[in-house]
Parts: sequence; C-alpha cells; structure tokens
Amino acid sequence: MAGPYNNDPYGANFDVGVLGVGNLLLRDDGFGVHFIRYIETRHSFPDSVWLMDGGTAGIFLSSFFEGVKRAVVIDAVLLDETPGTILRFSHEELKARSAMMRMSPHQVGVLEVLEISRLRDKAPRQVDFFTVVPMDISTGLGLSPVLEERLPCVASMLLWHLDGLGIAVKAC
Repeated sequence: MAGPYNNDPYGANFDVGVLGVGNLLLRDDGFGVHFIRYIETRHSFPDSVWLMDGGTAGIFLSSFFEGVKRAVVIDAVLLDETPGTILRFSHEELKARSAMMRMSPHQVGVLEVLEISRLRDKAPRQVDFFTVVPMDISTGLGLSPVLEERLPCVASMLLWHLDGLGIAVKAC
C-alpha cells in the first residue's frame, strides 16, 4: 500500500482505490481478497493507486472509500448466472439490482458504507464493481477451479479500466 499521493479538496489521497472484499473461509466468497493477492504479485502499481484487502471489514471500509477519488470493488455476487460469469456494475446499477441479488453480509456493508460516505460528502466520484458469480461458497479455504481461472480475466479488466483512466501499471 502506497502513501498519500496528493492533496484533494475532498480529502481523497489516491486517484483510484481497488478494494477486494469477501470471506476467505467461504471458498469462492473470498474471490475479492484472493484477487488483491493475485494482482499484487504480478503487477507494480503507481503511488496514485491504493490496493486494499478489505476482507469482511464492513463499516471499517469508510476510510478506504473516503480516501480515493475513484473506486473499483472486486467481489463475488450470487446471481442466477453460470458460475464464473464476470459482470461489471456501476454503483447505481448495483444499488438498483441489489433487491434482486442474494447478497452476503459484507456486500451489504459495502453498499451501506458507500451511502454513509456519500452523506458525509466524502464518497468517491465513481465506484465500479467487478463481480464474479461463485461456484462454491461452502466452508473451506481456496477458490474453486472455476473462479481460480477467472483471476487473470478480472485482472485484465482492471488493467484495461486503469489504462482508460490514464494510469499505467507495470508487470513485475
């Protein structure tokens, strides 16, 4: 994790924050956390990007959201789609669909923390969710083979997204 990058009037210290959330004890539910570990070992990010393993921190994620201008949240979301399906949502799209989704407690916490940050006028200007449909959320460690194979795909999506924002990431 890099130190503060700039002096933003809204208090954001980083241009972009990438947050991986999930419960490592529920196999594929931990996809976001596994993703952060995966990408950190393969790429070198500039100081303007904050990578964070958010686990199941809930309300404690407010400092992350209030410290970035833009955020990307990586997570597993239960939808009636084929396991391994990768979907991208804006914050607004995810809020609109949340009533139809079966969400785990950390996901509800992320949406709530974003709303609290918004009420405090400290929310990121843009929030995107890169999600994957889990295959196995039973108790256990490690990702299913289906989601393990999705790590490079989501990494490519993130790198393409960052490139579009003018942020160059180097391979290690």
